[in-house]
Amino acid sequence: MDTVRRAGEADAPAAGRLLHDFNAEFEEYTPPPEVVAVRVSELLAQGAIAVLLAGEGPDGIAVISKRPALFSGGGVALLEELYVAPALRGAGLGRALLQAAMEVAREMGAGSIELNTGETDRAARGLYEATGFTNREGTPDGPRMLFYEREL
Repeated sequence: MDTVRRAGEADAPAAGRLLHDFNAEFEEYTPPPEVVAVRVSELLAQGAIAVLLAGEGPDGIAVISKRPALFSGGGVALLEELYVAPALRGAGLGRALLQAAMEVAREMGAGSIELNTGETDRAARGLYEATGFTNREGTPDGPRMLFYEREL
């Protein structure tokens, strides 16, 4: 398996392609890859995100951001996106990206990392749960945590 590497601004076109493919696969709105690449480049230049790439193509991507935390000093990392091209799923790229994303979050000073995924995406949920993520508050028997969103 190829190693995961931190992307730079020169990698924005590859990141734009992967993020576009991700949204298109799940029939979500996505601007053209070139537009996504410009936004990735801007956010990388601002230091607002970290982008990880995996595979030869590259074939996988993780995007991490960080926000301040109200009750702790370290902040909270958000795994904004995690995607592996369909033909390479099951080869360990997703796990490698997730592990690297957690390391980058630590390097960013985050004390925890959050993510969200669809209830029907069993493969992603299995990966997240196998690496210690939970959707239960407090304990394994605690109430389910829910994610809400709204367009503004």
